Amino acid sequence: MSNLNVSRAERLDQRVVAMMPVLSRSLANKLIQDGVVAVNGVTVLKSGHKLKPDDAVTIDYDPEQAFEIPDITLPVIFEDDDCVVIEKPIGLLTHSKGAFNPEPSVATWLHNKITDKHLVAVDEHAPNRRAGIVHRLDRGTSGLLIAAKTGSGLQWLQKQFSSRKVKKTYYAVVQGVFKDAEAVIDIPIERNPKMPSRFRVGVNGKPAITRYHVVQENNGLSLVALYPETGRTHQLRVHMAHLGHPILGDDFYDGKPADRLYLHATELEITIPSRERKVFHAPIPESFGRVVDGD
Repeated sequence: MSNLNVSRAERLDQRVVAMMPVLSRSLANKLIQDGVVAVNGVTVLKSGHKLKPDDAVTIDYDPEQAFEIPDITLPVIFEDDDCVVIEKPIGLLTHSKGAFNPEPSVATWLHNKITDKHLVAVDEHAPNRRAGIVHRLDRGTSGLLIAAKTGSGLQWLQKQFSSRKVKKTYYAVVQGVFKDAEAVIDIPIERNPKMPSRFRVGVNGKPAITRYHVVQENNGLSLVALYPETGRTHQLRVHMAHLGHPILGDDFYDGKPADRLYLHATELEITIPSRERKVFHAPIPESFGRVVDGD
């Protein structure tokens, strides 16, 4: 097989998803790593393994089999009858993208807190179990996230976000030193057709606005406060990368390798369903300051 043919060859994880469309790519990768996928009778543990057209792939897994999603504990910042505010740790999904994914998430944790019978019914029959989720944080992003426990609470919070009545503040460690200490980035964002899981700046994209303010500069890095006025997927990551200041640890958008994605949702101002205007805080991780200081 030529190098060109190898580069275009189907990956093992792609074949697994094609064989079992109900699986998410992440679960397909997990099954491969767990050793239940074989190529021509031989177990293969590498998701990116290149397949030949006549390769026979077998999967020793029944997607209908019962599985238990592990229980997790999350730090609760605030809770009342209609909503709950948590501090999401890095590495945790807000919700699963696949129908069969035993990985815990904010959504699976929230399920036991939902008190609205209609929302519970919707959640139990929905393939992705997202009931009560109002907005999301990327897996690598830590910080504040608000979710609903009732249907009326969900509608109220969704309206707060859609009408841009929610104020969010993030802190990020980015590469390089800014020319301007503060500015407004008003650049539309669209999905990257060549890499559908990623986004890019594009004239045909949706409007995206981010304000930033430089807090500290040192060691070729900048600690910046980011204030998104819109809520596009990967907005802060794309905007920072577009300016030539990718977020440290952001391997999607040319960030230098690090022990985490250095992006944290530190403040959330919102009117909750009880009609009270609240401001919630999640302290900036100490590692943000240490990495800028060079410690």
